[in-house]
Amino acid sequence: MKVLCVAEKPSISKSISQILSGGRFATRATGSNFVKNYDFDYPQTNAHFTVTCVAGHLLEHDFAETHRKWQTCDPFALFEAPIVTSVAKDKKAIEANLRAEARNADQLMIWTDCDREGENIGAEIVSVCRQSKRNIVVKRARFSAIIAQQIHNAAQHPINLDMAQAAAVDARIFLDLRIGAAFTRMQTMSLQDIFKQHITSVVSYGPCQFPTLGFVVSRYNQVQAFQPEQFWYIYLALTSNTSQEQEETPFNWRRGHLFEFDVALAIYEDVLRHPRARVIKVTKKETKKWKPYPLTTVELQKAGSRLLKLAPKKVLDIAEKLYQGGFLSYPRTETDQFDPQFDFMTLIAKQTVDPAWGAFATGLRDNNGFTTPRKGKNNDQAHPPIHPTAHAGNLTGDDKRVYEFITRRFLACCSKDALGFQTTVDVEYGGEEFSATGLIVLERNYLEVYPYDKWSSKELPDFQEGEEFVPSICELRDGWTTKPTLLTEADLVTLMDKNGIGTDATIAQHIETIIDRGYVLARMEGATKYLVPSTLGIGLIDGYNEIGFDRSLSKPQLRRQTERSMVEVCQGTKTKNDMLAESIDQYKEMFIKARREFQKVITNVRTRLEGGGNACCCPRTPSRRIR
Repeated sequence: MKVLCVAEKPSISKSISQILSGGRFATRATGSNFVKNYDFDYPQTNAHFTVTCVAGHLLEHDFAETHRKWQTCDPFALFEAPIVTSVAKDKKAIEANLRAEARNADQLMIWTDCDREGENIGAEIVSVCRQSKRNIVVKRARFSAIIAQQIHNAAQHPINLDMAQAAAVDARIFLDLRIGAAFTRMQTMSLQDIFKQHITSVVSYGPCQFPTLGFVVSRYNQVQAFQPEQFWYIYLALTSNTSQEQEETPFNWRRGHLFEFDVALAIYEDVLRHPRARVIKVTKKETKKWKPYPLTTVELQKAGSRLLKLAPKKVLDIAEKLYQGGFLSYPRTETDQFDPQFDFMTLIAKQTVDPAWGAFATGLRDNNGFTTPRKGKNNDQAHPPIHPTAHAGNLTGDDKRVYEFITRRFLACCSKDALGFQTTVDVEYGGEEFSATGLIVLERNYLEVYPYDKWSSKELPDFQEGEEFVPSICELRDGWTTKPTLLTEADLVTLMDKNGIGTDATIAQHIETIIDRGYVLARMEGATKYLVPSTLGIGLIDGYNEIGFDRSLSKPQLRRQTERSMVEVCQGTKTKNDMLAESIDQYKEMFIKARREFQKVITNVRTRLEGGGNACCCPRTPSRRIR
């Protein structure tokens, strides 16, 4: 039997060939400089394999010539205009190679990435190959990591291609093309005609792009509208002498703080009439700092931004490269729980050779340090959480930092929770209640390998219930409410994930898009990157918000509904055509109202562009003051 195996990328096809053939394969050139064909016998299934690849999507989609040029039609017509699907011009050589190889194959085995997009690319491959051999048998290899065990298992136990997932992606592609083109043409032509000096490039619209921008503008507007408010609180502390130095133990006021000065002053003066404070309760208990959950794509993006100071898109690109190199499992997953049969020990053993965390891995393996990872609430039924599949000792730069974070996270998940002993002291002073909390860390456990979490001891004096003492400090202090900060990339990832904007794999791309379009600027303050909307970005979002949609184009509701509809298509409870019809009708209604009231967008853009705008130059300024 002759089997044609098609991977999604050149590096994957070569890795698959090396694993399945044991390194014994013949290489043939193709019409594409990037694509090679690899031939070898695979005795495990009594077959001859040819492994090749595509380079992402083969097909491209565009409007017919009658609607392709901007001046040929009203933008509204794009909601119904015919769409032409064809092989992309730069993929013609890949298409020719697939058709030639399929002609002599008995079976086509799809080896694309195991996600929705991979299923869709697989369906494209099938459509091309069946032009040469209509009755070719189609199978799908399912794997989560480029490691021998999984690749052999995928080759020997193929499944069927999930055409429902492929259809869901088709629906999204067609929908985004129609919506994006219609709104982009409408707003670009309207704005360029009025603001010739300010707007010379396309003012693009995207159904994920604008809600993403909307989050950034909304936070910016909150920051701009913020008015600091003064508050007052009682600061109580006891100074005790140790062998080294004086230690100050602060107590938190149970009321927190008050905004009425006269009330705070009256309470403070009443407290001062009492010379001594009394300990009313001492609570001592064991406590834990929970180890982290297994790693998902969204959490990787957030951690990459907050801890590694890397853009979410860059973190995913590095993780993808490490996956293709065989060092990581598939990096696009919503799952934060490992299967009960998962082989932890084999993977932990591979990390025992590392000079930085090898000793910790050895302890997990040999010294009863291992405990089963915590179970999160998410399972996409497709891929396990992100984890290392091999030791990588020669990485450098950001590749090394991303791999190290993922590996330390995996080892931390397999360790024990940190254990401590917590003491809480409740104090009554002049009728007011205060409290202080101390901690002694007894066992660091997972913290030994996971420096990204902090937990340190803070000892309290040995207080006894009923004990009285004279406070060293009792002052009425003031402070100011703190303005919200502008969004960081990690904040934006969280908001997009929570509101269903994009998928775990596309969130980073949408953030990069609004930055590339000039709608958002990245500003550094110290080591933190904040997202600041441009004057055009603010004008567009504020303008659409003024139109008063039930579901504004800058809000997440419409896109969230689209994502839910895609899930229904994947589950077979809704057809691709039904999803398209429903969504297009909704956006048609929005388009009609937006165009009718577009003067509100124009007015807001004019205010920002010609008035200079108020885009924040300093993302965060301290507003809290203590005296």
